[in-house]
Amino acid sequence: MADSNLTSHPVMQRVRRALGRTAPITTAPIPPLLDEPIIRLVHSDIGLPELFQKQATDMKMLVEMVRVDEVIERVAQFLISQKCKSAMLSDTPLLRNLGALEAFQKAGIDARSWCDMTADQAYDIDAGVTEADYAVAETGTLVIRHRPEHGRLLSLVPFVHVAIIEPRIIVPDLLDLFERLARDGTGSGVTLISGPSKTADIEMNTVTGVHGPNIVKAFVLS
Repeated sequence: MADSNLTSHPVMQRVRRALGRTAPITTAPIPPLLDEPIIRLVHSDIGLPELFQKQATDMKMLVEMVRVDEVIERVAQFLISQKCKSAMLSDTPLLRNLGALEAFQKAGIDARSWCDMTADQAYDIDAGVTEADYAVAETGTLVIRHRPEHGRLLSLVPFVHVAIIEPRIIVPDLLDLFERLARDGTGSGVTLISGPSKTADIEMNTVTGVHGPNIVKAFVLS
């Protein structure tokens, strides 16, 4: 009944007339095939880390290329430079294999693993340190799939968010991203991060850090 009422609504009738139709269509139209060279702006997997760095920097994200054997020390130095006394880490393989939790604690940072925290405790932490599941070169975007070991509060609540990116997770564009998500799943949700949190709700003045981190730093492994 609701569908019948909708199709007979005056607005829908005007739309139908504008399209030259006298009655509702009975089968959905088949979308046209799109020429990939037209819809894709990134046509190669070569140079994706450099393109990601450029695009993310344009979105006011801090990006640094770093060797894998130096990354944890550099992250610790960055957190200290931002006066972060505490950090929470995703309980994910890369951070565990790098010994991030122990290294941060040794550097004097009150570091905690996400699996040992409650959601309420996250609001008292200065920084979140995570892996990224994907990074989109075309838009300079970090992509995080949320799951028990990688809660969404890690990247949404603290003033500072640091992400470590392996080159293999960088995809050319959003089309590739959605193909990966369809294959790998979305967990309990997906967050796409393009620079610090921004809003212009109040008098059209752009303010950062209102609904999320004021500083986002990506360390891209080389």
